[in-house]
Amino acid sequence: MNIYLDNNATTRPLPEVIDAMSHHFAESYANPGSRHAPGRKARQALEDARETIARVLDADPKEVILTSGGTESTNMALFGFADQEPGTILLTAGEHPATMESCRQLEPRGWKIDFLDVDSDGLFVEGQLEQVDWNAVKIASVILAHNETGVIQDIAPLAKKCEQHSVPFHLDAVQAVGKIPVSFRKSNVTSLALGAHKFHGPRGIGALLLKEGTRLPAFQFGGHQEAGFRPGTEAVALVVGMAKALEIFERDMGERMKQTLQRRDELQAGLMERCSPAVVNGSLANKLPNTLNISFPGLHGEAMLVALDLAGIACSLGSTCASGSADPAPALVAMGCAEDVYTSAVRFSVGLETTPDDVTLAIEKISTVISRMRSES
Repeated sequence: MNIYLDNNATTRPLPEVIDAMSHHFAESYANPGSRHAPGRKARQALEDARETIARVLDADPKEVILTSGGTESTNMALFGFADQEPGTILLTAGEHPATMESCRQLEPRGWKIDFLDVDSDGLFVEGQLEQVDWNAVKIASVILAHNETGVIQDIAPLAKKCEQHSVPFHLDAVQAVGKIPVSFRKSNVTSLALGAHKFHGPRGIGALLLKEGTRLPAFQFGGHQEAGFRPGTEAVALVVGMAKALEIFERDMGERMKQTLQRRDELQAGLMERCSPAVVNGSLANKLPNTLNISFPGLHGEAMLVALDLAGIACSLGSTCASGSADPAPALVAMGCAEDVYTSAVRFSVGLETTPDDVTLAIEKISTVISRMRSES
């Protein structure tokens, strides 16, 4: 029996989402840019979905730019904001590869990257904001809920500083949307990235929320779609699927968060009891209710990942976008974790489909693997 504990990498689309998409694959097949009746029907489905996305995320429909997912959304925002004289990009240590690699691509153009240090729980230290050279900063970007640790940042102090100094602020909310309440308006950021497959929607669709009045240069050319920000025929059924997944999250939010938190805490308690010594990374921080990043000192993450897969446990070492890298998880290094902690870290992320029996069996399987590996080392 395989137990899926990698929901931060991707989630299975819900049956209601699949049904909605199937309907629109069949019924809303026309090009939503066409001016005939079938085209208008597809356009109506598209705009209804856009309105749902905007409502759930507390944005205006005109602020919703449809993309292929979180990575494209972040690239679009960062490269768009960088269409000016180079300056400093302000990040927190341990950002997602979609952010880090985009910023690295900007360095040869004269941009400098400056990092806000994080504490042992992965939270950036607010006092640093007073030490920042705000005359040099021209872009800021922060991950709201960390994909590896689940740690949720309090972005309000940084958003306030960015507003005071007219600095565009991009928020990577890919892991947060659909897991915790997110308000674009209240976040006071310039842009926000999300991807549907993180909250039981389809892969291949996401959005960039862009504050009304903000202009970005076009990086793709060919059509007028998405107000000129992103040309190309819209994938109506996928957009409907994303909207449906968000709508279901809004409907079931309280129960969903309670359920995943309970499963996560049961898993954590069981592993701490059965697999000592073990260290929960970011243990004291406010975190996503489904995410457990735990280290088993003395072992190595890559070897554990293989052994756990063979035992029927699907999990990860962190960002799937960084899989294959031999480097330690940047977030854990930035948190000041000891080497035997960050090299032995594994991420388990429960989901809606994780049952109490799954957790019980997972604890048994994981503890057996850890015990065997320690005895062999």
